[in-house]
Amino acid sequence: MPYSISNPLTLLKDDESLFYNSVLDFAKKEIAPLVSQMDESETLNASLISKIFDMGLMAIEVPEKYGGSGGSFFQAILAIEALAQVDPSISVFVDVQNTLIANALIKWAPENIKAKYFPQMAKNRVSSYCLTEANSGSDAFALKTSAVDKGTHYELNGKKIFITNAKEASLFLVFANINPDLGYKGITAFFVDKELGGVSLGRKESKLGIRASSTCEVIFENVKVPKENVIGEVGKGYKIAIETLNEGRIGIAAQMLGLAEGALAAAVNYAKQREQFGKPIAQFQGVQFQIADMAIRIEASKLMVYNAARLKDANLNFVKEAAMAKRFTSEVAEFVASTALEIFGGYGFVKDFPAEKFYRDAKIGKIYEGTTNMQLQTIAKMILD
Repeated sequence: MPYSISNPLTLLKDDESLFYNSVLDFAKKEIAPLVSQMDESETLNASLISKIFDMGLMAIEVPEKYGGSGGSFFQAILAIEALAQVDPSISVFVDVQNTLIANALIKWAPENIKAKYFPQMAKNRVSSYCLTEANSGSDAFALKTSAVDKGTHYELNGKKIFITNAKEASLFLVFANINPDLGYKGITAFFVDKELGGVSLGRKESKLGIRASSTCEVIFENVKVPKENVIGEVGKGYKIAIETLNEGRIGIAAQMLGLAEGALAAAVNYAKQREQFGKPIAQFQGVQFQIADMAIRIEASKLMVYNAARLKDANLNFVKEAAMAKRFTSEVAEFVASTALEIFGGYGFVKDFPAEKFYRDAKIGKIYEGTTNMQLQTIAKMILD
C-alpha cells in the first residue's frame, strides 16, 4: 500500500476552524460572564440554554433533514473542547446530548423516533443517558431497572442515579432489563419521553465540581413505554451501552483537554501580570518550566483526542484510542489545573480567580463514563488480545 502524507492531526480544515472559533467566541462572550453565578447556584442559566440551542450545539451530528447541523463527530468534539475552556459544566451539558444520545439514536433508533424527536432535540429538548444505578456503577450490567412486556407496551420501573442533565431533560435513553434471568442479555434500551408520565426526579447531588451541571436521581414508576420506543433490538441494549460509552469517552477526553487549555491560559495571563521582586513572575525560570510542562502535556492530549475522534469518523476501530485518550487527558487536566492553581499562589485558592474552579472541575474526569481503572482494563485487554 503506497504511503501518503495526510493533514497533521491538529491542523483543522477551514470549516472545522471556523466552527471551533465560533463556539469559543460564543463561550467567551455568553458563558464566561455567568460562570461564577452558575457555579454558586448549582444551576444552568435558562437563557443560556436557549442560546446554546440557537447556536445549533445540541444537534451537531443530527442530519439536516431532521433540523440538525449535519456535522461530524469531530465537530462535536471541537465544540466540547472549546466550551470546556470557559466552563466544563456547559461542556458536559452539550457532550451528553451529542456523543451519547444523538449518536445512539442515529445508529439504532427506528425512523419514526428519529423523525419525531430529532427536530425537538435540535430546537429545545434536552436528553439524559440513564444507565447507572446504586448497585451498578462500573459493573453497569448489574442494573435492576425492569421493563415488563404488557403486550402493547413495556412497563418501566426503577431508579437511576448520577444522571447528568437530569434536571433540564425531558427525554431519557434508559437501560432496563426485560428478563433478569437472562442477565445482561435481557438489557434493552428505551427512549422515554417525560410526557408519558411516571418519570420524576429524586435527589439532586451537590458536587465538588461541574456544579452547574445537574446530577440527579431519575425515578421511573409504571412508565408505559410504547414498543416503538425500543432502541435497537430487544435484549441488545448492552451493545448500545458499550458502544455509546466508547464514543462518549472521547467526549470526556475533549472536555478534559479544553479544561486544561483554559487553566493554562488563565495561568499564563496571570503570570504575565503578577509582579514579584520587581518583574512579572513569567520571567522566572521556575514558572516558565511549569508553563512549558503544562503545554507539553496538553499537546500530547490533543493529539490523542483528535486521533480517536478522527478514527471514529473514519469508521475505524477507535475503542483502545478512546480509552487511552480519556485516561491520559483526565490525568493531564488534574495536573494542569493543580499547577495553574500554584502559579496563582494564594489567589489560586480563592473563588475570585478561575484556578480553583478548574481544579475542582478536573477531578470528575477520572470518574465518570468509566473510571481510570476501567480504561486501563480496556486498554490492557485489547493489547493482550
